[in-house]
Amino acid sequence: MQNKMSVLQAQQAGERAMARCDSLAMISETEGQLTRVYLSAEHLRANHLTGQWMKEAGMNVWQDEVGNICGRYEAQTPDAPAILLGSHLDSVRNAGKYDGPLGVLTAIETVSWLNAQQIRLPVAIEIIGFADEEGTRFGITLLGSKGITGRWPACWPAQPDGEGITVAQAMQSVGLQAENIARAARRRDAFIAYLELHIEQGPCLEQAGLALGVVTAINGARRLNCSFTGMAGHAGTVPMTHRKDALAAAAEWMVFIEKATCEADPLLVATVGTLTCEPGAVNVIPGEVRLSLDIRGPEDDPLAKLLATLLQEADQIAARRGLSFRAEEYYGIQATTCDPALRNAFSEAVTEVQGQSLLLPSGAGHDAIAIAECWPVAMLFVRCAGGISHHPAESVTTADVSLAIQAYLQAIIKVAESAGSVNSRNAENV
Repeated sequence: MQNKMSVLQAQQAGERAMARCDSLAMISETEGQLTRVYLSAEHLRANHLTGQWMKEAGMNVWQDEVGNICGRYEAQTPDAPAILLGSHLDSVRNAGKYDGPLGVLTAIETVSWLNAQQIRLPVAIEIIGFADEEGTRFGITLLGSKGITGRWPACWPAQPDGEGITVAQAMQSVGLQAENIARAARRRDAFIAYLELHIEQGPCLEQAGLALGVVTAINGARRLNCSFTGMAGHAGTVPMTHRKDALAAAAEWMVFIEKATCEADPLLVATVGTLTCEPGAVNVIPGEVRLSLDIRGPEDDPLAKLLATLLQEADQIAARRGLSFRAEEYYGIQATTCDPALRNAFSEAVTEVQGQSLLLPSGAGHDAIAIAECWPVAMLFVRCAGGISHHPAESVTTADVSLAIQAYLQAIIKVAESAGSVNSRNAENV
């Protein structure tokens, strides 16, 4: 009996995972593009196909009460807790084919190998293809993963999509019932860990010349709607020294945002993504400018400090120019730190298969954010070409995916065996 996946087996597993990504990408509501949203016919088709692959890998398969597709590979003993693996099967509109599905399909490959080798671990393996991480249809995110943690807000079933169809109505149309949502929640002793494989969605691995990296934390984020209000006036008649130009104030602040963020911490990022100028005429001094601010970082304290610095400077710019400034935070999420022991298991596995391990934060959100509220989490990143994601040009190589499957499997086995050792010691001490 082998205890490690061979290079040939990894290559075959990688090729199979890539081909299955292609197959899932064909399940889309838009011809020539990939769009697959929560509780759509395409969502159910993707679940069905993924469930078939889980069964072929030796798993018991079911769809839960919020639409997640779930599979379980039993342990050496019945009713053992499980290591949870997975990612999401939904997409943004006109998406790439690897964001989410690659994590589900590589997880299936690790279980398929264990089954082929007739290996049962001290803990079970469960895989979940989460139903909705992106929030594309209803504007609320992490519905699948928050379903298994039991953290659905009471208002979510009434949330409408763009056509006025609520979550509850959409659930009913596919044979699910909103009143049963709580049944999707799993007991706290059901899982010992969550391990997620995902494309990086950034350029760091490519720049480092490495296929794989290990996530230290998933960035916290704050999003604000901001505005500078001055005085509109005639572009030809108001002297420069008398102007209360809201756009000039916003421009000064934007330059400060870039400079202060670069100086604060290389892991912090800040973005002004939208800008609206009123009255918006070529011959009128802008009287009001509305702009957005998105800041992110892997630790909450530096993030809060940066935000305070940026808002203080905006107030000072406005006061100096005789304007007013207003900011309203409409979204905030705390940073999610990956579990040190699980992170080390990934690092050791990555070092073994590629010679070194790069630690890096995740700037994007993942299902691991929701899972971390109940269970320890860790993430493995796979290099993607140009750091491009949420776009049809999203691309990974079979060689990188094969390497990732090797590392994923080794980390799973290490975590499982460590859990088995702890359980044995505990039993001896009883």
